[in-house]
Amino acid sequence: MDMVQTLLLAAGLASVLGMVVMAFAGPSSQKELQRRVLAVRERHSESASAKVEAQMRKAIANRKPRFNQSGEELTKTQMLARRLAMTGKHWTVAQFTQIVVGLGLAVAVLVYLRSGQVMMSLFIGSALGFGLPHMVVGHFIKRRLSQFTARFPDAIDLLVRGLRSGLPVTETLQVVAKEVPGPVGEEFKLVTERIKIGRSMEDALQESANRLQTPEFNFFCITLAIQRETGGNLAETLSNLGAVLRSRSQMKLKIRALSSESKASAYIVGSLPFLVFLMIWWVNPAYLAGFFAEERLMIAGLGGLLWMAIGVFIMAKMVSFEI
Repeated sequence: MDMVQTLLLAAGLASVLGMVVMAFAGPSSQKELQRRVLAVRERHSESASAKVEAQMRKAIANRKPRFNQSGEELTKTQMLARRLAMTGKHWTVAQFTQIVVGLGLAVAVLVYLRSGQVMMSLFIGSALGFGLPHMVVGHFIKRRLSQFTARFPDAIDLLVRGLRSGLPVTETLQVVAKEVPGPVGEEFKLVTERIKIGRSMEDALQESANRLQTPEFNFFCITLAIQRETGGNLAETLSNLGAVLRSRSQMKLKIRALSSESKASAYIVGSLPFLVFLMIWWVNPAYLAGFFAEERLMIAGLGGLLWMAIGVFIMAKMVSFEI
């Protein structure tokens, strides 16, 4: 048995062992004990704040299974269709599949004409054919969600002014759909259209929440759900939510400014070895042909990729902050 087969066998055994440990590892008894103690304390507490927290936690728990259930029931094709719909473009699954197959074949043919190696051409063609379109779709999704997040506090302020002037919620949603440009107006327009055809407001907002999958819009849906269960001044509640969302946006901008230098360093350090490898291979393919033929160079290359991946992962975690 050669070295490559030994490494593959060791990796397979480690993966099987990890899956067995995860399969037989039960739930954490400490977390279960904390959950039961918290439930008993909320049930017998006379504090008003504790009751409000219990109602909020109950409302959030009642809404979470709907998100999970909608995600679990979707097939791969439906998940891809929803991902394409999140871009705001009129792209279909058939068009995306054609682009993936065409790009993969084109790259594979070009690499084969340059190097003459079939396996390497198929590998590079498959990687770029599947990876590059998904990266483009992810870029459009990220850009649209950032535009939605930037305009969403303005939409909440418009909702607050409409509610304080005496308009019902459905009419204020129509005003937001007409007055606020960009993705916010488009999503609220879809919400109002669903309400017009007989859907309840909660179901219409839930469908948009599943489509957007942003914490800000989920906060908005949970706020409306809590207000419908507990009552109160909806305008004041939405006003507080708008202030919280603006504070989150300001904090994200501060974090982006503070971590921009580290991100630039991570991009340069992470991409430089691959760029150098591609340039040398393009100029002199025979010089790097050993990485695809000799076992020792293949192991060294895989080890270098592993260490690069670990370093990039650590740098990404160092500059990533959850708010």
